[in-house]
Amino acid sequence: MSLPLLQPHEGPLPGHHYLASTSDTVTWGWLPAEGAAPVARIGSGETITVDTVSHEGIMEDQGRDPVAFFGQFGIGPGDVLRDAVDIAAGHPVRDAAGDGPHVTTGPIAVSGARPGDVLRVDFLELVPRAPYGVISSRHGYGALAGELPHLPHPGFVPDPGHPEKAGSVSTFCRASAELTGSIAVPGGRELRFPLAPFLGLVGVTNTGATPLNSVPPGPFGGNMDVKDFVAGTSLYLPVQVDEAGLYVGDPHYAQGHGEVALTALEAPLRATLRATVLPAAQSRALLGLLSRPFGETPEHWIALGLHRDLNEAFREAVREALRVLADLYEVPTDIGYAYLSAAADFVVSQVVDDVKGVHCLIRKSDFGAWT
Repeated sequence: MSLPLLQPHEGPLPGHHYLASTSDTVTWGWLPAEGAAPVARIGSGETITVDTVSHEGIMEDQGRDPVAFFGQFGIGPGDVLRDAVDIAAGHPVRDAAGDGPHVTTGPIAVSGARPGDVLRVDFLELVPRAPYGVISSRHGYGALAGELPHLPHPGFVPDPGHPEKAGSVSTFCRASAELTGSIAVPGGRELRFPLAPFLGLVGVTNTGATPLNSVPPGPFGGNMDVKDFVAGTSLYLPVQVDEAGLYVGDPHYAQGHGEVALTALEAPLRATLRATVLPAAQSRALLGLLSRPFGETPEHWIALGLHRDLNEAFREAVREALRVLADLYEVPTDIGYAYLSAAADFVVSQVVDDVKGVHCLIRKSDFGAWT
């Protein structure tokens, strides 16, 4: 059975607040800068439902016309999201070569947040908005840039805006209500895989009046592409400016660790979040001295390393994991180093976002009886 289409303002909107993605509430290719007017305001501990929009299907090299783009795959005009159509048509002309790809919704002002505090973002619901999505490999990016992708074969569509990059492809995927994705394979077969929706881009506004490109993540969060941040998990972000300036985007239905082709299964989500301000003293008591994004699932703490060099990103993840063990559990560095080697999992988050990511999963149960 196919997933239902969730047009803006339609269907369940469970948050205390609701934020649609429009040309007035999004930035395309850039993150909100300090001083940007909030597009919504919420109190600490309140929830907000945000209809996020994927960039796939509206990019310039896909024709900037989602009705025509998805029509190639048998999707009728009435089954294309209205907000995607409106943003593609109404957003100012972009520098397709210099801007990032992501449609970012925000900033959302969170009352009482101040620099030095930590904003806890709980992912309560991440609901698919459409029964389809796209995986793209293009622009000479990806783990095997220069080798793949091969020339398009049946089921793949070349990016029309870049004929010089004949190997650039956008792969159409269908999504079922059973949270299964499927890709058509030559010969009438389908490749199926489970969906696990998450937001690839979540952050707080950085200091400075110059907007940051949406691609590289940083201490403010941003485009981290950590697939573990599914519904029921939490992200902690060090607040950089007054009222935090929370933003979200880059919705995914599924991603493999590494995101090797360039994108994962990119598709729109209705995200319901709770944003809670942890004052500096409280956050330090709970999390230690936090200077970068930090995650929590029911089973794990998630320590992140971010760097343009993948080896250094790995080292940063190890250092951050050692900090977690020291600050939360008073584990000496040498013992923590041994523990991480024996018991923790280090995973490549992604290798395609300029600033690459590695994250460490530390089992909470190993410290369940800790005194």
